[in-house]
Amino acid sequence: MQQRTLGRQGLTVGAVGYGAMGTTFAYGPGDDTESAAAIRQAHELGVTHFDTAELYGWGTGERLLGAALAPIRDEVTIATKFGFTPDTYAPDSRPEHVRQVVDASLRNLGTDSIDLLYQHVHDPAVPIEDVVGVMQEFVQAGKVRYLGLSNTDAEQIRRAHAVHPISVFQTEYSVFSRESEDLFPLVDELGIGVVAYSPLARGFLSGAVQPQSAYAADDIRQQLEWWAPEHFDANVAVVAALTEIADGKGVSLSQLALAWILAKRADLVPIPGSRNPGRVAENVAAADVVLSADDVARIDALSRDVHGKRAMG
Repeated sequence: MQQRTLGRQGLTVGAVGYGAMGTTFAYGPGDDTESAAAIRQAHELGVTHFDTAELYGWGTGERLLGAALAPIRDEVTIATKFGFTPDTYAPDSRPEHVRQVVDASLRNLGTDSIDLLYQHVHDPAVPIEDVVGVMQEFVQAGKVRYLGLSNTDAEQIRRAHAVHPISVFQTEYSVFSRESEDLFPLVDELGIGVVAYSPLARGFLSGAVQPQSAYAADDIRQQLEWWAPEHFDANVAVVAALTEIADGKGVSLSQLALAWILAKRADLVPIPGSRNPGRVAENVAAADVVLSADDVARIDALSRDVHGKRAMG
């Protein structure tokens, strides 16, 4: 698989990564055996970058990913995130809490070093300089290699980068969710790479979208505006038009959506996640799909017809 460089500090990963949130969190009950098989399948097909977080099952997701990657740990990069409290899901980046969570993440992952550590979400109660100062401690101790920020704004990115180089900005980004493009000039200025989570729009661009009624009560899609009854039909129409483009190129809808992301920036890495090894193979194959400038323009135009906002700011 083609490699991409994220930031100016030396982090290089495969063009398509793997997001492990859905293995233990947000999308209904999973199967650990199937998820582990999907993770290993991703690696066998060329994926080198795997993303998780404390939030994803409060450690269970990290343990699952760490166990699946243990035999090939030296061949991959692992990213994880801190920044929430289990009781209320409120932001919590107090320095003492960050230290506890990162030490726990190292144990959960079964590794001596985390390749990429993110603050998961901005915490307005803690100055970003203090947060990055603690993250930097782990870099200096050899327990973390690179730093990143997720779900934040331009001011926080700039202030954080002044304390310690930020290698990656992680954000939701897809044909359905393009708000983060407003921050692209800033990351260009600072030399920060971009990792795109939910690149298939929480499954809306998977080729198997269903109404909210088809999902479990605890499925995250029950709360997402794209599935709201007043928006669903319009968004399905966008999917139909995108599928027509995909069919014309002989690729799947998900491959088209991922190829569009890869075409937008040379330093942008999508991290689709799936518990199904077959789906993983389909997603990885998107790295070989080439879109013309006209293809990208047609997809850009269709994205403007999407109804409803993305989940996080």
